[in-house]
Amino acid sequence: MFDTSMTLEQRLSRATVAWMKREPALSNMLMIGETYLEKTRNGREFTACTNGRDEWYCRAFMEALNDPQLRFVKIHEVYHKMYKHPVTWRHLAKIDPQLANMAMDYVINWMIMEAYGKDGFVEMPENISYGDGQYFQKCCYDPQFAGWDTAKVFWKLHKKSGGDDGDGPGRGNVGTNGETGSGSCPNGDVFDEIDFDGAEELTREEQHELEREIDEAIRQGAMVAGKMGSGGNRHIDELLEPKVNWREAMREWYNATCAGTANSTWRKPNRRYLAGGMYMPSHYDDTVLLLGEHNDMSGSIGDIEAKIMLTEVESIVQTVTPEELHVSYWDTQVCGYEKYERHELDTVVARTNPVGGGGTDVTCVPKYLKEHGIKLEASIVLTDGYLWGEWGEWDHPVLWVIIDNKRANPPFGSVIHVSREDFIND
Repeated sequence: MFDTSMTLEQRLSRATVAWMKREPALSNMLMIGETYLEKTRNGREFTACTNGRDEWYCRAFMEALNDPQLRFVKIHEVYHKMYKHPVTWRHLAKIDPQLANMAMDYVINWMIMEAYGKDGFVEMPENISYGDGQYFQKCCYDPQFAGWDTAKVFWKLHKKSGGDDGDGPGRGNVGTNGETGSGSCPNGDVFDEIDFDGAEELTREEQHELEREIDEAIRQGAMVAGKMGSGGNRHIDELLEPKVNWREAMREWYNATCAGTANSTWRKPNRRYLAGGMYMPSHYDDTVLLLGEHNDMSGSIGDIEAKIMLTEVESIVQTVTPEELHVSYWDTQVCGYEKYERHELDTVVARTNPVGGGGTDVTCVPKYLKEHGIKLEASIVLTDGYLWGEWGEWDHPVLWVIIDNKRANPPFGSVIHVSREDFIND
């Protein structure tokens, strides 16, 4: 039950303040973006939604919740923002947006209930009737996914839905009630929406500014936590003092090395200003970079690692699109070479064909490029670093992603060392 004399705005404000008192280290996170209470979104009733910056809540749905449920929904949307879900997992949404949303929900719902559910501070919405005959049954929650990350849950659900072996994209479909092509996804529905399209409409400058705001909020939160404590929430503690994430490090290198120039066009108005009656240009990014991604296919590295790397690369190049993406598979020679044009960048993982499996001689890659007149402007190399010879002669910036071999230190380029466990499971 809740105080019926209070407006929804007042109840939502009270829920926000209650969480700030509970988690003072995250107070600044709650200040990022705008909050909207609406009857419908895009012409239909909904529950809640975020594009990674702003939050939208359906009035009828929120009014049907008791206070612990309302706090749960608020924390849920902030967690999506805090973990940068609309950007970080955009590549999974291109494979299956429903499954991507479900995977994110399984992860953060478990986090929320572990941190706040034991004493009744939050309660997952269940069997909620609202609006014009709308009904929400149950949140995505399953203890089997405790401690899992979004990618791991996604591929588990993807395999269950009739996709491939769980190592990469395949075919399958999930309905809103969790029914799948070869069984059902366990225990729950997606109750909110991730506005991946809205996140993509943010300009590169807006995306970078949002990431800076979130990172700064977390840094400031760390200072607060040092003085006041984070409230015993180990997930918040991990967020405030994170380990180096190879995906984020690779994305930072790419943005720093491969960013093109920002342009604007009046052909497509900026939707942010239309509501205020202002017709302003939208922005787009222009880059002429030819990016290479080269996969070590020696006996110690195989298809799984290559698919994981390409999945991440495919995600990254959606932000700053290169003119071309060149993918190679090598051992002691280049065994396979693929070129993808700008309009094909979202099909790389689905179309690629990893080949190889011999020794490890990376010098074959720059030799191949030179022999075939391929002039790349930046390259990412995935390898275990156990090379037969030298590191090769490259005429452009190189990022080395080295698995399970901290002793491997290339004499040039940037290096990310990552354990096999973290590479596969993070």
